[in-house]
Amino acid sequence: MNGFNDHNFLPLFIDKYRELPCLWQVRHPHYNNKQKRQAALEKLLELVKPVVPTATIPYLKTKIGGLRSTYLRERKKVTDSQRSRAAADDVYVPRLWYYERLRFLSDHTEVRESLSTLPSTLPSTPAEASDVQPGPSSQEEVPPLHLPYKRARKTTPMQDSALRLIQEASASLRALPTPEEAFACMAATKLQGMQEGQRKLCEDLLYKVLSKGVSGELTPKTDVIELDHPPPPPAATTPPPEPTHGRKRGRKTRE
Repeated sequence: MNGFNDHNFLPLFIDKYRELPCLWQVRHPHYNNKQKRQAALEKLLELVKPVVPTATIPYLKTKIGGLRSTYLRERKKVTDSQRSRAAADDVYVPRLWYYERLRFLSDHTEVRESLSTLPSTLPSTPAEASDVQPGPSSQEEVPPLHLPYKRARKTTPMQDSALRLIQEASASLRALPTPEEAFACMAATKLQGMQEGQRKLCEDLLYKVLSKGVSGELTPKTDVIELDHPPPPPAATTPPPEPTHGRKRGRKTRE
């Protein structure tokens, strides 16, 4: 066996990698869980150790990054040639022999189609480029597609601002909600399913609990109880009476 890139071993590694979606599926619930990701990498390391005895977790991360980047560069060439409306004979054919095996990455590593015109920032290193090898069934090289050269257009400040806004919106859409945001969405969904009277009572109770939490008054003994009678309304506060000042009598003067 010729190491990590061997044609017999690499497909096994890719298949095992696919079975661990927390390492590549952005919206997976464990994608941001460091412990789960570390455990998944340990499983991959067990598979690699017999082939590369000196392999470590950083080594695995480098290899995975190389596989992903190389695949995405090849995929970008395919989509670019398809968008150019080239003849069927001129459409770019991937040279990466494990290209089809990595197609599961397409929906989880690229920007959505509506944002596909944004510039690509995929890294490219000699180590990654060395992974692109022709498969055993491809005997002839496919000539690269030469697209007509187009001079880059100068963008206006408004276009730059719009591009930044689109990039920020795209990043927000890909970001996972925090536990607090997820709970708020769940609570809002429950409130929307209630009748108006029930919703009003529930909102009042939630407001009281939140107020106590903000004030640091919640304890393990705090709970919601059912009263026999509704609580009395809060006492109306009346302003204190203004002090009355007596009239000062003037002194009579004798004539």
